[in-house]
Amino acid sequence: MVDLIADYYEGLPQQPRVSPDVQPGFLCDAMPPRAPEQPESFEAVMADVRDKLMPGVVHWQSPSFFAYFPSNYSFPAALADMWSSVLGMVGFSWAAGPVSTELEMAMMDWMAELCGLPEAFKCNGGAGPGGGVIQGTTSEAVVVALLAARARCLAGCPAADKLKLVAYSSDQAHSCFKKACMIVGIDHVRLLPASPQHDWALQPEALKAAIAADVAAGLIPCFAMASIGTTSSCAVDPVAQLAAAAAGSGAWFHVDAAYAGSAALLPEQRHHFVGLEAVDSYSFNPHKWLLTNFDCCCMWVADSGPLKEALSLTPVFLRAAGNSLDYKDWQIPLGRRFRSLKLYFLLRMYGAEKIRAYLRHHIALAAAFAQAVAADPRFELAAPQRFGLVCFRLRDVPREVNAALLAELNAGGRLFLIHTELSGAYTLRLAVGAATTQLEHVQAAWAAVAAAADVVLQAHGAAAGRKEAAAAGAGAGGAGGAAGA
Repeated sequence: MVDLIADYYEGLPQQPRVSPDVQPGFLCDAMPPRAPEQPESFEAVMADVRDKLMPGVVHWQSPSFFAYFPSNYSFPAALADMWSSVLGMVGFSWAAGPVSTELEMAMMDWMAELCGLPEAFKCNGGAGPGGGVIQGTTSEAVVVALLAARARCLAGCPAADKLKLVAYSSDQAHSCFKKACMIVGIDHVRLLPASPQHDWALQPEALKAAIAADVAAGLIPCFAMASIGTTSSCAVDPVAQLAAAAAGSGAWFHVDAAYAGSAALLPEQRHHFVGLEAVDSYSFNPHKWLLTNFDCCCMWVADSGPLKEALSLTPVFLRAAGNSLDYKDWQIPLGRRFRSLKLYFLLRMYGAEKIRAYLRHHIALAAAFAQAVAADPRFELAAPQRFGLVCFRLRDVPREVNAALLAELNAGGRLFLIHTELSGAYTLRLAVGAATTQLEHVQAAWAAVAAAADVVLQAHGAAAGRKEAAAAGAGAGGAGGAAGA
């Protein structure tokens, strides 16, 4: 299996397609109708993996994968994942996994130090009051933060106040915000508009006004979330100003930096992360841009008390002996994998300096693509290039033309992009993030974009010409008929 993995990774640049040419249901007819009664050989299983399963794979680790934010792979993290699987340790408490608990505290402190996070987020060996925990995904982290917010907000309040809680974020925030509100049962959800005039960043005046209006209506501000690096455009909300706008309202303030949080390792990017000392919780995903195989979401809280109040329900047989930091009380499930081992292997085997160089490399590649877009008068940048993301589109064309451009680009399968909408405008996204992506792959992507633009603009021009000719012909026929009459 290790040899097969190494062969696959080495052959990624030569894969004929990044995204598969399959349709829904492609696997149904190829699969046996029921599980085998007798054992089958590893060779037979892997033959089916090659012939039946691999044709449906999207090659996320391909150097020409530019679609979603990355989900990086590295050999150190993969080796750690293998070792974690072999150990099979479920470290829900210190007693159940002393090393997994204590290594997680150490790794969360290492990451906090590397990212320049506030001292309040440090684990301090479990002494608190704050600390870090590894969640599976940002979606889990936001649910956990919202549960802590609700617990703090409702402490000593009548049960009926649950119906008055309000949560706030930008309309550019990830959908996990709204889903968390659905799960937790927050009925009043404010998606505050962010405008292109501010590069789609939420403005503190909008948050302050919304909170004031809700308080005046007898509602209770419970939770506010800012984003550093939104999914659509990598917009960066002004955390310090938003935290100040929410101050005094009682709302828990969370910051989601799922993709962009890795950039905090770079001192020159720290201006995007100003104000974290004023927030209650913060999270980002090393499994996106930091070479840590999925899943691994780092979450920190300044005070773990409300979080434990919301999530701890400890029966006698699970009570810890000698250590109060049981991570089962910091998350939704009881069971948890030994995820901190991935961070440990990664940081030890690569080192912070090499990781910083890798992040800077991706930012430089995105900047090179953005420069190519800006130099072509047919195109426009739809948002400032931030981190590894470039948002762009053909200038002054109907949305179907940009949609046709994306379809043309993805049809051949040699690269993979997706789109978003900014102020209702169809916008293409190119996200640099695969571990093996180099300048040659970005240059090839731009060449493909420029060539596809030639095709779709020519087709659009011909179609427009036919429409104009048809309209002119209809007008002439109508005029002639009227004259003859």
